[in-house]
Amino acid sequence: MSTTGSAALRPRLLGRATVNAVVAVSVLYTLLPVLWLVLASTKDRDALFRSDLLSPDGFSFTQNLRDLFAMDGGLYGRWYVNSLLYAVLGAAVGALVSVACGYAFDKYRFRHKEKLFGLVLAAVMVPQTVLALPLYLMASEAGLVNTFWAVFVPVLFNPFGVYLGRIFSRGYVPDEVLEAARMDGAGELTAYVRVALRMLGPGLVTVFLFQLTAIWNNFFLPMVMLSDQDLYPVSLGLYAWNSAATVSPEYYPVVVMGSLLAVLPLVAAFVLLQRFWRSGLTAGAVK
Repeated sequence: MSTTGSAALRPRLLGRATVNAVVAVSVLYTLLPVLWLVLASTKDRDALFRSDLLSPDGFSFTQNLRDLFAMDGGLYGRWYVNSLLYAVLGAAVGALVSVACGYAFDKYRFRHKEKLFGLVLAAVMVPQTVLALPLYLMASEAGLVNTFWAVFVPVLFNPFGVYLGRIFSRGYVPDEVLEAARMDGAGELTAYVRVALRMLGPGLVTVFLFQLTAIWNNFFLPMVMLSDQDLYPVSLGLYAWNSAATVSPEYYPVVVMGSLLAVLPLVAAFVLLQRFWRSGLTAGAVK
């Protein structure tokens, strides 16, 4: 190999090594907390206080699991069901609403369409914590504070999902197909439900996954809206237990075990739906 070829190859190898190093550090940064959580969930309280996670002593996975669902009269199970209702049902309905709005922005012409869409884009940049107080005041006026609906209704509307819905509609639903459906006598609603929505399946799954993750990890809104522990989601319930652990150390193992179980639905959703999610991310990439 010539000297010129070696000199050209060296920066390429150096760049590849740098990229691999960055990827490796990123993977470690992501996986080490999960590994700690898995190891900590198998330890009893004394082992946790000693930070003795790699030793076989103090193994208490089964006991921690039993204690988790027995603590405070089985309250964790109720929180888990609440989170599933808030997140799964809310993400499903929210994804349908977002994709329908995005489809309307893409396929229909109406006055001030782009200005309204600009407001949607502006709403994407508004932090959810800023909206918590106005939402609380509105829920208070409607008499919904400390109810299931106070948390469920606000998560149904997601500006970012509307933006994604428009992108997916533009990438997946050709105008010619809708024209053909209209010529066959299909109305607008029928054309959307029977034709467009099927094409929007990958985009719908992608918006659903984003919504599911955001709602499952939602903490501030339930904390503002709810005072009844029976209505808490897992995130808020574990926070309450973790606060109580400073006085009652027996909460520490169950908080760790509860945190591990709280990760499982998101992992399962991404594993089961990753094929649709990957194809949804390429919407509009190829024309």
